[in-house]
Amino acid sequence: MISSLTQIRVRYAETDAMGITYHANYLPWLEMARVRFLDEIGLPYREIEKMGFFMPVLEANLKYLRPSRFDDEVQVHLSIKERPSVKLRVDYEVRRGGELLVKAYTLHAFMNAAGEAIRPPDVWREKMRELFARAQKQEPPQA
Repeated sequence: MISSLTQIRVRYAETDAMGITYHANYLPWLEMARVRFLDEIGLPYREIEKMGFFMPVLEANLKYLRPSRFDDEVQVHLSIKERPSVKLRVDYEVRRGGELLVKAYTLHAFMNAAGEAIRPPDVWREKMRELFARAQKQEPPQA
């Protein structure tokens, strides 16, 4: 498993009349976490696009457990649990400290500019192989 962490401060404009973060505002937070992750691994999304590859969201699922409110400091914990092949599933937990607020995932595929599904670029496949090999070495052996 590989992971990343993104800090978010809930803005007033992201809340509804009840002072709770409006449900749709979590989707941009997930995107922020994905973009940050790609930056961290040295494959910025802008560079992936320059190579002619796009990673649209095919599916998004969010389960709201607890609300966040204006000025809360929340963390988006991103994880990729299985080495991706053609599709990429990204799992998220939005937390306020130790409190789980939202569980989510997004599913992505690689496409070209014409909107046709294509294989991920070689640099992506190599980076995923490297990251999962490194993560596997750091994990304790399974009994």
